[in-house]
Amino acid sequence: MSELKPIYLYFSNGCFLEARSFGSEGTKVGEAVFNTSMTGYQEITSDPSYAGQFIVFSMPEIGIVGTNSFDNESFKPRCKGIIVRNENEFHSSFRSEEGLRVYLKENGILGITDIDTRGLVKMLRKYGALEMIASTTISDKDELKAKLDSSLKISEIDYIKEVSTKDPYSHTKTNFNYESWDYKEKDGLSKTIAAIDFGIKKNILHELVNVGFKVEVFPQDYDEKALIQDYKDKKLHAVFLSNGPGDPLILTNQVEKIRALIEAKIPIFGICLGHQLLSIAHGYPTYKLKFGHHGANHPVKNELGLVEITSQNHNYNVPEEIQEVAFVTHRNLFDNTIEGVCYKDGNIFSVQHHPEASPGPKEASNIFAKFFAQVSL
Repeated sequence: MSELKPIYLYFSNGCFLEARSFGSEGTKVGEAVFNTSMTGYQEITSDPSYAGQFIVFSMPEIGIVGTNSFDNESFKPRCKGIIVRNENEFHSSFRSEEGLRVYLKENGILGITDIDTRGLVKMLRKYGALEMIASTTISDKDELKAKLDSSLKISEIDYIKEVSTKDPYSHTKTNFNYESWDYKEKDGLSKTIAAIDFGIKKNILHELVNVGFKVEVFPQDYDEKALIQDYKDKKLHAVFLSNGPGDPLILTNQVEKIRALIEAKIPIFGICLGHQLLSIAHGYPTYKLKFGHHGANHPVKNELGLVEITSQNHNYNVPEEIQEVAFVTHRNLFDNTIEGVCYKDGNIFSVQHHPEASPGPKEASNIFAKFFAQVSL
């Protein structure tokens, strides 16, 4: 195993640590959150919702299955870095094309290992998500602190401009086919949905196609007036608002666009950030959770009283007061926070968790078919 260089970490609560670097080199500032998933580190690392963040994996062994070109959830990973207890340079999966170490270096992501991640998770549970800085070039604690103190906080940065597509495109592929070893095309798509890309995961697009939608993906600065006109002309049947990174309260321009879509009575489905923006657009600001929900094993009770094990990745949540305009359809059984709503006025519903998984269980994915059925009425 090749020798790893030192990397130095400083957190906003004053914690200063030395570890080993196995990814890209340099200095990066972001927010530290922990993820409790046991598998799927490539999908997690490439989830655009982690833009501006360092991911602390509670699973101690990371890297053994390598990485491949099929499992990316975005065109380019956007997280600042990943923090693991033990990085496995050797990878043995038959699907692997390159190791995690190479993958991180190619994408400019810091890799941090040989560190007590159990201790870090306990610290983040106590203090909440923390701003941090990590550097392979700066070892002085005071210098790291000064650089962190002078940097913008994640709540002050509009990351959706960075992660969103620059140009519209069509998505026609559905779920992975293990016989052809590729994502298959689907014929007979009968309804067109405009998917607004705030940092959309590829598997969301696959699931939308899988239930019968013809998917047209639009950048975050889309023309809402054009979409409304297409809806009136019956060229468009629904709008999907995607997941994405950062604090939804700073996305005032997006909120105004969504309000216009709501007033036009267009059927809307939102996931994660889209769920939060819908709440704000209806007049109910989100709030920040202490350390958020990040993992592929979170129990949620749905409107039928059934428990679904879900994939989650969010730091912000909608308030209880939203029940003035919406019915609560899903609740998190860890802390009883709202995980899904259906609005009383209009064909609009949204969920906080990730029914598309990747990684995670698929038992919540029926919500895509539910939305398609509502649009088809």
